[in-house]
Amino acid sequence: MIVSASRRTDLPAYYSEWFLNRLREGYALYRNPMNHSQVCRVNLAPEEVDCIVFWTKDPAPMMKQLEQLDTMGYHYYFQFTLTPYDTSIEVNLRDKKEILYTFRKLSERIGRHRVLWRYDPIILNESLAAEKHLSRFEYLCRELMEFTEVCTISFVDSYQKLSHQVREQVIREITQEQMHQLASSMASIGQSRGIELRACCEATDLSVDGVKPASCIDQSVIEKICGHPIKAKKDKNQRLGCGCMQSVDIGAYNSCRSGCIYCYANHSEASIHKNCQRHDPNSPFLIER
Repeated sequence: MIVSASRRTDLPAYYSEWFLNRLREGYALYRNPMNHSQVCRVNLAPEEVDCIVFWTKDPAPMMKQLEQLDTMGYHYYFQFTLTPYDTSIEVNLRDKKEILYTFRKLSERIGRHRVLWRYDPIILNESLAAEKHLSRFEYLCRELMEFTEVCTISFVDSYQKLSHQVREQVIREITQEQMHQLASSMASIGQSRGIELRACCEATDLSVDGVKPASCIDQSVIEKICGHPIKAKKDKNQRLGCGCMQSVDIGAYNSCRSGCIYCYANHSEASIHKNCQRHDPNSPFLIER
């Protein structure tokens, strides 16, 4: 079994105490997002978990827990999102220079093959032109070339749940021509620094630009980390074009406090606040009902 921790919220940043408590107890409970009355139990014993995939924008709170994870016998790696956006877009994140430092320390601690960089989503508007992205991406590639092997990109989606102001002023439509131009240039920059560029769930074929489709929950990565083959099926519950292997996500929507205005996993600040009030680090549920 592969555990996803979590596409629905930033567990390493905000709920590392809860997560370690669940590993010690050997199980977690979560509710089916499509049927809230359905409760699922996940066996988290080390012999049942092939690998844990962490999704985060800032794993600093979990750094001190890594030794316990290793001692308990778990295999894991990180999908680490690091973008050039400031607090007007990623509202509650620390200064990006500090997060960059955390990226390096994490890579030094667990190995560059276990820290997969995400530069996503790519947003284009009047203040975030393609030239600015290429400049910032080149800077980050220089800073991270010794600390990761892969970078996954995606272009922003305008979800209906986003506010009208965000969709009108921040999230602009990106043409296929712009996607190809950016992808081609970013692939060249990444290649010059030894970083392979991949694309997550893009309907546009970017392979012509030197960008392979991504498998964020990647069987080959997991087998390399585990040191043995695993039985894995393609995840049919993800978006069209997703190359991920099947996993169990133990997170909960409307619980991430990062405040990213483009996020699909949060509905409103009020719902986030309400759910955070319900969080108990000793509960088998991330968020109590």
